[in-house]
Amino acid sequence: MDILINKAFAGKNIKQLLIGEMGYSSRMLKRLKFSPDGILVNGQFKTVRYELKEGDILSIACEDTNEDTSPYIIPVDLKIGIAYEDEHITIANKPPFMPAHPSLGHRDDTVANALAFRYNEKPYVFRPVNRLDRDTSGLMITANTRLAAFKLYQSMINGEIKKAYIAILDNTPQKKCDILISHMARCSDSIVKRKICDENEPDAKIAITAYRTIAETDNYAVVLASPVTGRTHQLRLHFSEMGCPITGDTMYGEENESIPRHALHSAYTSFPHPESKETISLYSPLPEDMAAILGKTTVERIQSILPEEISMLMVQINDYEKV
Repeated sequence: MDILINKAFAGKNIKQLLIGEMGYSSRMLKRLKFSPDGILVNGQFKTVRYELKEGDILSIACEDTNEDTSPYIIPVDLKIGIAYEDEHITIANKPPFMPAHPSLGHRDDTVANALAFRYNEKPYVFRPVNRLDRDTSGLMITANTRLAAFKLYQSMINGEIKKAYIAILDNTPQKKCDILISHMARCSDSIVKRKICDENEPDAKIAITAYRTIAETDNYAVVLASPVTGRTHQLRLHFSEMGCPITGDTMYGEENESIPRHALHSAYTSFPHPESKETISLYSPLPEDMAAILGKTTVERIQSILPEEISMLMVQINDYEKV
């Protein structure tokens, strides 16, 4: 990456620019310092103490190399939607039944495999910012560079990445909207399943979910939900605990003949772009299997009110966080 030094950057040394202005971490800077051609000014090696001058061209070797790639991620031509992409980030629109990352039994059918194929003309490192369960569909953020991953992680820590899911429930919540607060921990007899627990239990972590009921049919309720904290299975467990399991969730609810998975979809995300700082807001329409359960009229109504309902959900979260 080449940076033309302007008046605003002139007079700063390289370390001040990279850490103070561009958001590099000390670890990333150290890696550049010890990489061949990691930091160059006008094509010549310089230490991080070099004072930049207007008109200098600062070159940073931030691109991935073949040594960075994982041998376990095989490029495979898989069908996957892309909601947004540039050199810094890719937002995948993950279909249901596709795992995020290769694991035992899933070596070549994951989001990582699909993106490795999409970018197979250059070394590719899979850097998921948020992960979705295999059966959960929708928007999934990935970073295409170390710097983008670091900045997005900081955005997540700072609560700047907003997410909203649409879930179909087997029963209607008693309250149209609410904030659900509990503690969660892993079940002792499972490496996957979670449970609601006392806050004093070992490994207990607080879980906070905000939701709004946005539609009802004869058999189902539809909620818009945001996991304020990102615990494993948080939405699935919270709705099950309140007597309204997500439709088709065989782990925390019951099997449903109408859909062979839990009816949960990552429908919205908003975050500051790691480079431009511009707010990126993306929506993902309901997948066919969830739409089929609800019917055309209900789906059209949901899509029409979704932006307003998401705005109200975010206000709900902000009001909670102010208390």
